[in-house]
Amino acid sequence: MNRRFSIFVAMIGLAIALVPGGCGGEDEPTTASSSATSGAESPAESDSAVVEGPVEEDASSPDVAVTEVLEGRASYYADSLAGNSTASGEPYDPQAYTAASRDLPFGTRVRVTRLDGDGQPMASVIVRVNDRGPHRDHSRILDLSRAAAEALDMIRAGVVDIRAEILAD
Repeated sequence: MNRRFSIFVAMIGLAIALVPGGCGGEDEPTTASSSATSGAESPAESDSAVVEGPVEEDASSPDVAVTEVLEGRASYYADSLAGNSTASGEPYDPQAYTAASRDLPFGTRVRVTRLDGDGQPMASVIVRVNDRGPHRDHSRILDLSRAAAEALDMIRAGVVDIRAEILAD
């Protein structure tokens, strides 16, 4: 458990170092920061106080309202899909904190929490929906980017149980 906590703390530090200027703005780590769409974010997205990426151990931030909670399974995108267009038109960026959902609107921010075998939270990450899927297995409710999967320590497992909290705008 100590090793897992150390990795989690290191990832938090890396995420903070990679987000210039703190919260929000067009430099936040999303696929919209690619050269093809840089600066094309809507004002509502760039002014948001919720930044994609790993969240601290206590993922129940009182200042972010949750509109809906879903439970199911999640997988992550294959590395070979990097650069391919998502359903929203953005290129898939494995290093961005993004997800595919069959039902949620593009731009929706979701706090994804990996659950252990007993349903207890392990790690959380905030992602932005920019694609459609998963299509084959309806027990899976989200497909996550590589960065989100790494933050949830799910690379080896491939498919994990999750809680998805839809965050208010």
